[in-house]
Amino acid sequence: MARQNFKFDKRQKEIAKQKKNEEKRLRKIEKRGDGEPVEGEVPEEVVVEETPVTPPADPNDPFADWTLDK
Repeated sequence: MARQNFKFDKRQKEIAKQKKNEEKRLRKIEKRGDGEPVEGEVPEEVVVEETPVTPPADPNDPFADWTLDK
């Protein structure tokens, strides 16, 4: 007889719980109707821009871009 895969069952429960919470969150947003974020919710318009990091001139010298005459 085959063994039951408990990890699969646990993951399916977690997915169902996440889906239920997401639906609940969306219902709260629709109920409010003003478009303001609910507590703990990050607005979708917020975009974090990363600044590019320039590598040092010499790959063997990590402090090559740290000069005192700047």
